[in-house]
Amino acid sequence: MIIRHLDQALTGHFSKYKEVLVLLGARQVGKTTILKRIFPDAHYLIVDNDPIKNALERYDPVVYKQLLGSNDGLVVLDEIQKISDPGRAAKIFYDQLSEYKLIITGSSAFNIKNKASESLAGRKIDYHLYPFSLSEYLVQNDLEDSLSLRPMEDLLKVEKPVEIIKQYDHKALLDNILTYGLYPAMQSHPRDSVYLTNLIDSVVFKDLVELSLLENKSAALSLLKLLAYQIGSLVNYAELASKLGIGARTVKRYIELFEQSFIIFTLKPYSTRKRDEIAKMPKVYFHDLGLRNALINNFEPIENRGDAGQIFENFIVSELLKYNYYGNFGYTFNYWRTKSGSEVDLVLSKPDRDLVAIEIKSKQQRVNQAFTTRYSKSRMVVISKDSYWV
Repeated sequence: MIIRHLDQALTGHFSKYKEVLVLLGARQVGKTTILKRIFPDAHYLIVDNDPIKNALERYDPVVYKQLLGSNDGLVVLDEIQKISDPGRAAKIFYDQLSEYKLIITGSSAFNIKNKASESLAGRKIDYHLYPFSLSEYLVQNDLEDSLSLRPMEDLLKVEKPVEIIKQYDHKALLDNILTYGLYPAMQSHPRDSVYLTNLIDSVVFKDLVELSLLENKSAALSLLKLLAYQIGSLVNYAELASKLGIGARTVKRYIELFEQSFIIFTLKPYSTRKRDEIAKMPKVYFHDLGLRNALINNFEPIENRGDAGQIFENFIVSELLKYNYYGNFGYTFNYWRTKSGSEVDLVLSKPDRDLVAIEIKSKQQRVNQAFTTRYSKSRMVVISKDSYWV
């Protein structure tokens, strides 16, 4: 049985809220799997099924009741972004069929947010499901007994965390994850580069193409590959546009679509408006490194790669993003860089708390103290392969 960090929050949702449960995440991260395990007796309406899709698009509560064939219970609308007005359908359930408790899933946040946010304002609670965290991976493979939020918890301690000796080969396990990623399906397709390459169309482009949001799929794929080569680097829209022969506005919109489809995420710079601090250009990372490596067709062992440092940085930032969300720590993630080249890979900030500046190194080395010198209410933490434990 697959255990996820979100289990408790999803299980307790309807005991705390009457609002619609909205579960968002990329394709293949396990949204349907987790719901069927937690809510096995719910009515599942798969919107990929044309008769169900057509019935839902009539936006008629009488038709909805006929479709369900029962008087009450939980209803799951799976992949709701497939219908033309998901917000309207959800609103009918919430306002006119209150005997049903509604769960909706979607792999394309842009469609749900753009079409449903107004209809469902004040009527929904969003949850996000990501590819496995390292902790979930370890539990799934019987290497740990229970889930942990230790990486975030350790960062927030002033004292240095104590190393824990493990019975498994931590380095070999980490190197495998840095190469093949943490999509749940990789449990049954270990080290399968062909499977990952085939995921590109189903995970990245299926919704975008079906929803007619990409005018130029070839340019979009080329853009995503360019982003894959520059993980952890600043995104210059004009430069990318010039390389691809498309407009900078199109580049920016496609990047937003990739982000809203949970393929990539961006970090904005941390700045207090000091003149020498970069204040606009984002950095880009991938939610899953297996998918990233598939895009550039490189599954070489980590020790042989020139991008090993970038890959490890991407891994740590995406890992901490998951634990911050699942543990409800509430920190904002940024990076920091000056025009003269001083930088910090990751800055965690939260009102009334000291800043945590994180340098991510594939091996231990000296770090620049420029950030902590400038921001007195901050402390520096270095994360390396040798010091990252769950």
